[in-house]
Amino acid sequence: MSEPALSSPALSPEEQAARADLLERARLLFAGRVDFLKSAPALKFLPDPEVPEIAFAGRSNVGKSSLLNALTGRKSIARTSVTPGRTQELNFFEVGEPTRLRLVDMPGYGFAKAPPKVVEQWRRLVRDYLRGRVVLKRTLVLIDSRHGVKPVDDEMMQMLDEAGVGYRVVLTKADKIKATDLAQVLADTQAAARKRTAAYPQVLVTSSELKLGIEDLRAAVLEDSEI
Repeated sequence: MSEPALSSPALSPEEQAARADLLERARLLFAGRVDFLKSAPALKFLPDPEVPEIAFAGRSNVGKSSLLNALTGRKSIARTSVTPGRTQELNFFEVGEPTRLRLVDMPGYGFAKAPPKVVEQWRRLVRDYLRGRVVLKRTLVLIDSRHGVKPVDDEMMQMLDEAGVGYRVVLTKADKIKATDLAQVLADTQAAARKRTAAYPQVLVTSSELKLGIEDLRAAVLEDSEI
């Protein structure tokens, strides 16, 4: 399927060259070393803040593990939790040799069966990480294309706004709905992002299964790590 057209100004030759260079550097980076580093169930277990970090957030079952696997070109770098919402840890992955950046897989949110104590533990861990991590360059908020922005996604974006952490919104599972429906979800999601103080205006559209938008996502991650 084709990606919905995004209205963007035409790039100058210099901008086109810079874009092509970014895409190639991102391709080479993710074709190289990507290793799991550690899990951090609490802030005291965080790795030393030595390199830029890009965090991934999203509701349970949004396709975060599949997207991380597609992004890194691996089949199982990020494991799908058997019981969504039960793993309350930040998982860190190192990219590059030597390490250029880290990907941070944040625990999923919006889980219906998790007890209140687990939900509060998630909220405290994520909020404290977002507010206090000096090397966190950007957070990617994953939204299921089939459902659009849900109230729990609004809560996550509000938390990011309050923490002053810049974030991009990424639509996942774009291959699971009709192109016309996807275009509407994209428009609605862009409108929601524009109302947010810390959101990046452009919404990325992806499909892990079809590798749709993965090249642009890699470029976005690399670009954000260099700010």
